[in-house]
Amino acid sequence: MKYSLAVALFLLTTTCGSAADKPNIVIILADDLGYGDSSLYDGWVPTPHLERLAADGLTFTDFHANSSVCSPTRAALLTGRYQQRVGIVDVVARHLDTPGLSPSELTIPRLLKKHGYRTALFGKWHLGTEAKFNPVHHGFDEFRGYLSGYIDYHAHQNSWMNGLEKEDQAGYSTHVITRNAVQFIERNTDRPFFLLVAHEAVHLPFQTPDDTPENRKPIPKSQRWSRERIRPKYKVMLEEMDKGIGEIMAAIKRAGVEENTFVFFFSDNGAIGAGSNKPFRGGKFSHYEGGHRVPAVAWWPGKIEAGSETDQLALGMDLLPTIAELAGIDVPKDRQLDGVSLADTLLAGQHLAPRQVFFGYEPKLGTAMRDGNWKMIVKGDNVQLFDLAKDRGETENVVSKHPQRAQRMQAAIAAFKDELTRTTAAP
Repeated sequence: MKYSLAVALFLLTTTCGSAADKPNIVIILADDLGYGDSSLYDGWVPTPHLERLAADGLTFTDFHANSSVCSPTRAALLTGRYQQRVGIVDVVARHLDTPGLSPSELTIPRLLKKHGYRTALFGKWHLGTEAKFNPVHHGFDEFRGYLSGYIDYHAHQNSWMNGLEKEDQAGYSTHVITRNAVQFIERNTDRPFFLLVAHEAVHLPFQTPDDTPENRKPIPKSQRWSRERIRPKYKVMLEEMDKGIGEIMAAIKRAGVEENTFVFFFSDNGAIGAGSNKPFRGGKFSHYEGGHRVPAVAWWPGKIEAGSETDQLALGMDLLPTIAELAGIDVPKDRQLDGVSLADTLLAGQHLAPRQVFFGYEPKLGTAMRDGNWKMIVKGDNVQLFDLAKDRGETENVVSKHPQRAQRMQAAIAAFKDELTRTTAAP
């Protein structure tokens, strides 16, 4: 691996040569959290702990999940590759033809485990419910959580797993996930660890800590999807997750490992229902910016400038190469990555090289593409082109005004899809 000057100096000062010197890595992943929900992004829900994380770290204003639904985003995050390349193009569910993420894939935990890391996932998996797809077969030493897309926040005893076995770990799922994460940190202060905290919040069902089975009242059909009913619950759900972020950060500081711990927070896609994706158009299940542009914060005291902000275009699939570089670990040369390292942006505020990136949710939504501030969405004969520099709300389709630009981007999308068709791995 070739290092930039900024990263080379960083590695020299942190001496990431032995396992003991390598940084701890914590990824906190929200579920269905919109860009306009958190107060960090001038949203409607106070999130003081997320604001503190940003005050001490770096806030992204143009960070994206790889898809506007969860399974593809999670596949891209873990593998550093486009989700289509690993065969996860839709939500993993029994009625679809994508049973799960192949255990042959190189993942962040598998890569780090080979270099002395203890690895854990607490919370949502959603990359295959069959035993062969279980997180423990993807490099995670520990997994406590659920395999499907969502569960009851309280009555989850039939869905909760400890590795390959079912486990009745009682409690509100947000609190249970946080508690497991804190305990994992406390148990692993003597060796580097990788921790993926995959929250259920703020995904449906919209349940607060008070909505225990015995406290629930029948919901009239007319009120089931009412914003007036859901919105107050959504607010509490996000506040509880934010408190959990505070508890995790407090555990890191209590353990005395904050100066050697890299934390990254983001959401797996945009919001639906009571959530907000302002100022962007669309939300979950959409190729508009609101579907995949999400809140994101990077934190590492003494390494990342406190209170900084970046407008660099980055994606979830960039985290594997970023983490590998920060840990001084070489990715096998035969492994084709689609993500790029964000290390220079994190450590030195440098700009990323220009690149074209693609968002897929095929065949339902077609393919979207970003080329700088230009955005294209193609599904069949329907072609939309937006200039986000002038129209971040994607209100005006300017295909007819920029025919040559549109032609080039359509050709790039066609080439991208053709290349992936030839290289997609079968689960």
